[in-house]
Amino acid sequence: MMAKVKKTPRPKAQTPKGFRDYFGAEVSERAEMLSKIAGVYHRYGFDALESSAVETVEALGKFLPDVDRPNEGVFAWQESDEDGNGDWLALRYDLTAPLARVYAQHRNDLPTPYRRFAMGPVWRNEKPGPGRYRQFYQCDADTVGAASVAADAEICAMLSDTLEEVGIPRGDYIVRINNRKVLNGVLEVMGLQDDAQRADVLRTIDKFDKVGEDGVRELLGKGRLDASGAYIDGVGLASEQADPVVAFLTSKGADNAGTIAKLRAAVGGSPVGAQGVDELQQMADLLAAQGYEADRIVIDPSVVRGLGYYTGPVFEAELTFEILDEKGRKRQFGSVAGGGRYDDLVKRFTGQEVPATGVSIGVDRLLAALREKGRVGSVERGPVVVTVMDRDRMADYQAIVAELRQAGIRAEVYLGNPKNFGNQLKYADRRNSPVAVIEGADEKDRGVVQVKDLILGARIAENATLEEWKERPSQFEVARGDLVSKIRDIMDGQS
Repeated sequence: MMAKVKKTPRPKAQTPKGFRDYFGAEVSERAEMLSKIAGVYHRYGFDALESSAVETVEALGKFLPDVDRPNEGVFAWQESDEDGNGDWLALRYDLTAPLARVYAQHRNDLPTPYRRFAMGPVWRNEKPGPGRYRQFYQCDADTVGAASVAADAEICAMLSDTLEEVGIPRGDYIVRINNRKVLNGVLEVMGLQDDAQRADVLRTIDKFDKVGEDGVRELLGKGRLDASGAYIDGVGLASEQADPVVAFLTSKGADNAGTIAKLRAAVGGSPVGAQGVDELQQMADLLAAQGYEADRIVIDPSVVRGLGYYTGPVFEAELTFEILDEKGRKRQFGSVAGGGRYDDLVKRFTGQEVPATGVSIGVDRLLAALREKGRVGSVERGPVVVTVMDRDRMADYQAIVAELRQAGIRAEVYLGNPKNFGNQLKYADRRNSPVAVIEGADEKDRGVVQVKDLILGARIAENATLEEWKERPSQFEVARGDLVSKIRDIMDGQS
């Protein structure tokens, strides 16, 4: 007896964990939004760059801002040569590290400063969670080779313009600015020499928005009980040593001038701190000269995200309108973009320090915000469907559809089994088609076509009692030569 041949199991049809599929309308919405963003970046004089999705791990470096073990945070693999010692390659985790490599490689052919924008997917090999995907879109603009804070101010102005361009009205967002040098001044005034201790203080500052002023004081001192009841050890600083940090975090005044005065006091006699405050003053002046006042762009010392990564000004755009979270509680939508000055990135390749500043917009978060505001999310209109009454006359139907497409109307011939005409109309409904075109042998002989307004048809079916709908026919007979103009009229009426 022959042994039973083992069947190969079928592959599971499911998206890998932490990834997702995007269908028609979602792809169109994103493309439209990216096109608007690109328009603003381009208007500001930035050039497009598309770099490779794969970089060497060496080029990516240890610059992943929010992961302690960068190689763990990326999708990496080793190229095998004969000796088994090939290069390690990885999918890019952001668009900034590739920019540093591109600039270092092509700097002799690029203008300085080099202003570029880039859009595309990035990949993070991290634990997925609700709303956290391992592949997501970023949309960046950076200026490499300009040391002046005018470059940072310009990016903040551009970020403000971009949000308004895509449909976030003034009053629903704020761009907040801070400066890493001010914090360095605070650390200097505290007299912290030990790098590990400085890192602990930075991490504590990062928790300010969660634990507040008292929580930061406890964490800088002996420690505190967190919400779960676990005890978190503190940094162990004396109370007066923690004062400058708390002064820095709580120095937001009634206006930019008030904030700057409080920050000057917080940095005491530190030269680097004073330089940071001067930079904030310059940025505020430059922005005010262009008409960007504190209702759009404001100095705010509580912006501490990614301070370990940046070397000067840092900024983030926050949406200030309220939404309901999963549990139905009101909360602010939060941050959709962040950036700042990072003057050490290109130096890894060239040995010379090259100043750089930039911003990254979280595309998926911004799209989600626009959906909340009802700015996108309309159902995409499908194509006009030309039905098939007689399968031997496919050439006639293709001629009709070609004419519609040449007139700029989205259209297709029904290519399924044409036997059941009802199924053809059901298909058109599923496609959200505005119009179906019907041409049987009788219509062909008389030089006419039937045009069915599917949107109106659906409304009549829903509201059969409404006399006003009944007055309006949803199917028309038109001369073959008038087909394009009749379909245009119907579609204009629908929209």
